[in-house]
Amino acid sequence: MVKTNAGRFFEDYTIGQVIDHAVPRTVSGGERALYHALYPARHALYSSDAFAQDCGLPASPIDDLAAFHVVFGKTVPDVSLNAVANLGYAEGRWLQPVYPGDTLRASSEVIGLKQNSNGKTGVVYVRTRGLNQRDEVVMEYVRWVMVRKNDTEASAPEVVVPDLASVIAPEDLVIPEGLDFTRYDFTLAGEAHRLGDYEVGEVIGHVDGVTIEEAEHMIATRLWQNTAKVHFDATFRPDGQRLIYGGHVISMARALSFNGLANAQMIVGLNGGAHANPCFSGQTIKAWSEVLDTAETSAPGVGAIRLRLVAVNDGSVGELRGEDGKYLPQVLLDLDYWALIPT
Repeated sequence: MVKTNAGRFFEDYTIGQVIDHAVPRTVSGGERALYHALYPARHALYSSDAFAQDCGLPASPIDDLAAFHVVFGKTVPDVSLNAVANLGYAEGRWLQPVYPGDTLRASSEVIGLKQNSNGKTGVVYVRTRGLNQRDEVVMEYVRWVMVRKNDTEASAPEVVVPDLASVIAPEDLVIPEGLDFTRYDFTLAGEAHRLGDYEVGEVIGHVDGVTIEEAEHMIATRLWQNTAKVHFDATFRPDGQRLIYGGHVISMARALSFNGLANAQMIVGLNGGAHANPCFSGQTIKAWSEVLDTAETSAPGVGAIRLRLVAVNDGSVGELRGEDGKYLPQVLLDLDYWALIPT
């Protein structure tokens, strides 16, 4: 009897299939410390209990993207162990903060399948939910991933591509209970910019850059338990290079965006995202953001800002696609998200 798990291949998925992922994880201050060690993350709400309490929360939550990585990592052995690449995201919402002591687990439903024309791979769409120890959904998102076929002779499934919203409506964003920015301390936060200081269409170059190191990427993939072969095994790709985990690029770019967006404190919505080109160790990531929209919320002093976050490997600002409509080669990440910011 075979005891080991080779992971699922494209032909192993069916529409409506629900996968409850293994190994719940209790998070602690250790996750916060390691997250801040891996990335230059400095948003005050996720750094200081006192600052978070002045903003109406019981304590400083775990960084929104750290919680995302934990949930995402749970799904990898079942969804993307045999992936060629993670392709995109949509309809992501953070439904409540995650605090030290919470235990996270994940469940995914297959909502789309499309075999590629080469007959060797296919795209799998899943909707993943992260739950805490009280069975409360703390986040949900859709992602799609290109997965290898094990049996290239297996018949192609009926094509089902889900109809996904291009943007989450501001009224559907969930504001953490008690959040109140009327006592917000701009000095401690690091910048004075409020929601009204940003204009739709404004582009912000975040100035700073970080060179990606193989060692840090390997720590990150182990920390988030992302065991996809393309990230761990240098023999898995013909070029002998390990792909840098896309979430590592997301968190690095988000941390770099602090310079210019220090008060965009909490990510509450993920409208869409694409890993436009592969990232490898030795590349230097820089980032720029474009303001796409702004909105009021019902919480005191709290507004929402919709941002496009772009990570590049050449320091260019404002350049995204070529005349052919394809991403330019220097673009590593194109992420569309909502964040909460003082008004």
